[in-house]
Amino acid sequence: MMERLAQQLTLLSLLFFFINGCALGPNYRKPAVDAPENFRSAESPAGQASLADLPWWQVFEDPTLQQLISEALQNNYDLRVAVTRVEQARQIAAQARAQFFPAINYDGSIATGRNSFLTSPSPNGGQTTDSALLDLSVFWEIDLWGRIRRLNEAARAQLFATDEARRGVMISLVSAVAQAYFELLQLDLQLNIAKRNAKSFEDTLKIFTQRLEGGVASKLETSSAEGLLGTVAANVPEVERQIVVKENQINVLLGRNPGPVERSATLLDQSTPPEIPAGLPSGLLERRPDIRQAEQNLRAANAQVGVAVADFFPRIGLTTLLGRVSPELSAFSAGTANFWAVAGTMTGPIFQGGALIARHRQAKAAWEEAKLAYAQTALNAFQEVSNALITRQKLEDVRAQQSRAVKAYEEAVSVSLKRYVAGKASYYEVLQNQQQLFPAETVLAQTQLNQLLVIVQLYKALGGGWQASEISPLDQKPICP
Repeated sequence: MMERLAQQLTLLSLLFFFINGCALGPNYRKPAVDAPENFRSAESPAGQASLADLPWWQVFEDPTLQQLISEALQNNYDLRVAVTRVEQARQIAAQARAQFFPAINYDGSIATGRNSFLTSPSPNGGQTTDSALLDLSVFWEIDLWGRIRRLNEAARAQLFATDEARRGVMISLVSAVAQAYFELLQLDLQLNIAKRNAKSFEDTLKIFTQRLEGGVASKLETSSAEGLLGTVAANVPEVERQIVVKENQINVLLGRNPGPVERSATLLDQSTPPEIPAGLPSGLLERRPDIRQAEQNLRAANAQVGVAVADFFPRIGLTTLLGRVSPELSAFSAGTANFWAVAGTMTGPIFQGGALIARHRQAKAAWEEAKLAYAQTALNAFQEVSNALITRQKLEDVRAQQSRAVKAYEEAVSVSLKRYVAGKASYYEVLQNQQQLFPAETVLAQTQLNQLLVIVQLYKALGGGWQASEISPLDQKPICP
């Protein structure tokens, strides 16, 4: 009997390994994406090199910013949450992988009763007897149709998708810290401009007051100058408030309590790369985490179609049972208490009221949705890169013209003030030029900020931020059996 059992087990094992390469449902094929030959607004022909290939510390060279980004990558809560999600997906994949192996369980019970055996009714003439059971059971589902393999394929794809989401959080974090830091430096510059302009209006008010006291000016001049001084001076506490708010924002990104942020450089100390290669649009599909995540979601949806197809076919398994059972405790250790059994099982659907068909159609629709989402994600990526490229180009012209305006207004203020002191111009001419200088300087500072922010946006749009700067958790732990 045992020899025949061994032959059956060998036959079933050979059958399992022979059919292991076959799984129902469509095999995954990466869908084609209509990628352009080059990004619109690119300054040079498409090439292999890309700004995104550089690690973030070579793009953002400010030492203070580098320190802030490093701290954020260590302590940011959103990123730490994303890491825990990767671990959850890893364990879900491990659960799916466990279905490849036999499930071994044990069971045991001891009972005393009248007309019963192991708590089940069993007439025995009204006697009170003891009974005992101890068994070890093994069940192994033979993956004849590839249902378990497709489940594992889907779980693995979801694991990779979750890891790509983590990398997306990392890119967003690097970009968010850099953007907030540059905005903080712009606020510092704006505060300096506001204080300088307030000092300029204060000096003008003093001149008007002196002329009023000398009897060569009217109260209208001093009142107008004082009103404009108050308007400009009111910007100082407002910008100081914005600085504190921005510092608090940076601290939250760094995972620490609100407080001041040290900085040793100014906005004007920052430099932008003279040339920014965008790389090949096709390379963007392989680099951006959101596109890679969308592809893994598509792979998982494709595998679920195979699972739905396999559900139409019977599930075949092998069950073995061995142990001891006895109606009397005294005989439990005797040889007659031994028992064993081996059986093959097969369960399959006959009539489900259309549920299996509906499930299959649902899986196909989910696959179609994932395919469209993948194409849309790629399309959005091309748009973001193109927008960042054209913005960078045009901001150069904007800054040149705005610098020209500031220089002209500075000269106008100086000339008009000299003319006023010499009695050749009215107070209105002085105040008008001062009023025009302050917003022009503020707009120039915003333009200088935008030139830095567009580099951050382009770096993020190209999928840079994590290459060569971190090791994926998936590179450290095996995910396959």
